[in-house]
Amino acid sequence: MKLSELKTGESGIIVKVNGHGGFRKRIIEMGFIKGKKVDVMLNAPLKDPVKYRIMGYEVSLRHSEAALIDVISIEEARKLEKPETVSPGMEIEKPDPDDQMLTPDEMEDAASKKRKTIRVALVGNPNCGKTSLFNFASGAHERVGNYSGVTVDAKAGYADFEGYHFELVDLPGTYSLSAYSPEELYVRKQLVDKTPDVVINVIDSSNLERNLYLTTQLIDMHLRMVVALNMFDEIKQRGDRFNLDKLSKLFGIPMVPTVFKTGVGVKELFHTVIETYEGTEDKSLNFRHIHINHGHEIENGIKNMQEHLKQELDVRQKFSTRYLAIKLLEHDKDVEDYIRQFPDAQEILEHRDEAAARVKEETLQDSETAIMDAKYGFIRGALEEAGYKEGTNQETYHATHVLDNILTNKFFGFPIFLCVLALMFICTFWLGSYPQDWLDTFFGWVGEKLTVVLPEGPVQAMLVDGVIGGVGSVASFLPQILILYLFISFMEDSGYMSRAAFMMDKLMHNMGLHGKSFIPLIMGFGCNVPAIMSTRTIESRRSRLVTMLILPLMSCEARIPIYIMIIGTFFSRTASPFIMMSLYLVGIVVAVIMSKLFTKFMFKGEDTPFVMELPPYRFPTLKALGRHTWEKGKQYLKKMGGIILVASIIVWALSYFPHPQGLDDQQQQEQSYLSSIGKTVEPVFLPQGFNWKLDVGLLAGVGAKEIVASTMGVLYSNDDSFQDDNGYNDEGGKYERMHKAICADLAELHHTTPQAVEPTAKLTAYSYLLFVLLYFPCIATIAAIKGETGKWKWAIFAATYTTALAWIISAAVFQVGSLFI
Repeated sequence: MKLSELKTGESGIIVKVNGHGGFRKRIIEMGFIKGKKVDVMLNAPLKDPVKYRIMGYEVSLRHSEAALIDVISIEEARKLEKPETVSPGMEIEKPDPDDQMLTPDEMEDAASKKRKTIRVALVGNPNCGKTSLFNFASGAHERVGNYSGVTVDAKAGYADFEGYHFELVDLPGTYSLSAYSPEELYVRKQLVDKTPDVVINVIDSSNLERNLYLTTQLIDMHLRMVVALNMFDEIKQRGDRFNLDKLSKLFGIPMVPTVFKTGVGVKELFHTVIETYEGTEDKSLNFRHIHINHGHEIENGIKNMQEHLKQELDVRQKFSTRYLAIKLLEHDKDVEDYIRQFPDAQEILEHRDEAAARVKEETLQDSETAIMDAKYGFIRGALEEAGYKEGTNQETYHATHVLDNILTNKFFGFPIFLCVLALMFICTFWLGSYPQDWLDTFFGWVGEKLTVVLPEGPVQAMLVDGVIGGVGSVASFLPQILILYLFISFMEDSGYMSRAAFMMDKLMHNMGLHGKSFIPLIMGFGCNVPAIMSTRTIESRRSRLVTMLILPLMSCEARIPIYIMIIGTFFSRTASPFIMMSLYLVGIVVAVIMSKLFTKFMFKGEDTPFVMELPPYRFPTLKALGRHTWEKGKQYLKKMGGIILVASIIVWALSYFPHPQGLDDQQQQEQSYLSSIGKTVEPVFLPQGFNWKLDVGLLAGVGAKEIVASTMGVLYSNDDSFQDDNGYNDEGGKYERMHKAICADLAELHHTTPQAVEPTAKLTAYSYLLFVLLYFPCIATIAAIKGETGKWKWAIFAATYTTALAWIISAAVFQVGSLFI
């Protein structure tokens, strides 16, 4: 029977994994291997995907993917012969001096330094706690998340201990060193190109078997390594028992129990790192290089390939030849491309193919699967020899199961999730408005002081209107950004965000996207820039690109002042909430449609499987929440501040020059270069019913959407305070003044009276709101898309298609609506 046929609460034993390629490889690496028990824990509210428990982890698969896994029931399994226990076959190898050669530059640098410096790389599965170690040890503020792949960059930090200086690098969380995801490739490249002195392999102690798979791959790379058995308090609480020293000797790696959340074991860990750094390999059973026995055919193939690989000096300096041979047997494309440059590449690949064919003949498995089975066999044997017994006390997942039954319930799951989102946005807009007002007042005060101190002229105008205005437009939204990311960080750190992706996967899949795409799309309501950056967590390049392309359709906070200005000017207070809600809904609907079109016509092919760890719920600390929320705030300022500042100065210059004397602000705007550009493009926007002043506002918003409100405020009512409004604020009757001015212009455009043009003005206003919602993302978003894709073509395409889409939809709404007026 198929795994997909098991019902909630039932269990089965895995017989084999069908399929091929990346899916099969990933499933096996996640622990879905022959002979393992798998439990069906929970169906998503929409019946897809399904949560399974295997090897202590809880992961989700879609029904279509579970159908590729053959299982038998527990009762049937008992009738079968027990699978042969694989004992940990090991061979001790003396360190190959050629594998560990230092370049002359490295030797010279080491000798010239007065202090002892140890370069340490932190490597481990997602959610194992390595970033917590990084923060605890170095004091650096890096993101700690309970969502697979939150740490997406290598972050550097420093620490001093016992006279040594540690250069710490926190690498992205990865389940293996295969070439499946960007994180895996990045970690491999860092370990090879910037080989650390010592690797700290951080392991979630409550799930030893699964976490140790990555350890076996690091052993293949022949790196000096210390294992940190993190979350050791959880296995103590559960009552697990095993001989730690015995397990350490079997792997040939020193192992240190730790609890990074409280700092327990950190000093012992760094002391062990020093001992490993200064020690000599193979002088102790706890510090030696072992060979994991993969079976005689694979070992013969490795030996034959090594004879050729060791002839290449560059290879021996950069790689363990055994590691390269194993990767060739796994048909790793990157390693194959690297090997093809050698003179005897053909002979090496022939040895690989011969060994793979013999493995297939003997075991009826491909060599890649055989290597995975051998590694898991070694891990099982080592744990058995170390006397590992799982405790029977209350397990880590007990509270998680209770919460999951409520938070992912098919009746209550979605309402609870919608309430969480509603609370997040209410707090963001309502609470954030108070500090936003304080910042607006502060920047206004700075502008007034500069007006008094500096003489009137271009310099004063540039500093007050261009620089202070540009910086203020960004900084004033910082409180709301911080509140938004406080909520998002809490959901990520607690584990709820992965449950949201679990519930939303079927809807995302119907859009042609991955369940993980949901998180960036939600973040896009705050700011598109960090949302674009967060798409790195999506393994599928197809889903990642499509998500980036539709993210600009999510209505970010910068558009809110424009919405409030237009809605407050033309619509009643009663209708305002519904108009605002309609804009968000239109953005979501258009995003769904464009996603379907992109995946059907531009990015064809199957998406990656929905294999995502569902970690246990954990309550994040206030210190951690505050720390990484502020980091997100700094990231927002860094990414947007410079671009908005430059854009603000450019818009200011276009609106300031030419500058005859004796004109007020409104008259100045009307005869500026910016207005000339607006009048030039006015015919293009006549199908939407826009006049040149409305066009100027749209042009100003290319740099930053916040500028649209202030530009229109100046043009229509000589008042630039509209960009400061985050709620209805008719101070001094400015909305009424703008309403009369726009109606007068539109009456002239349509050759009628201001009273008669009122219905048309409302239709024009809504068409304008739609255009603002959909058109050209700000420059910061375009830059972020280029940065994440590495190509300008996707950034230019995003800018082009959104603007075209905005033009078509707003024109269609105006033209169709005009038929009913």
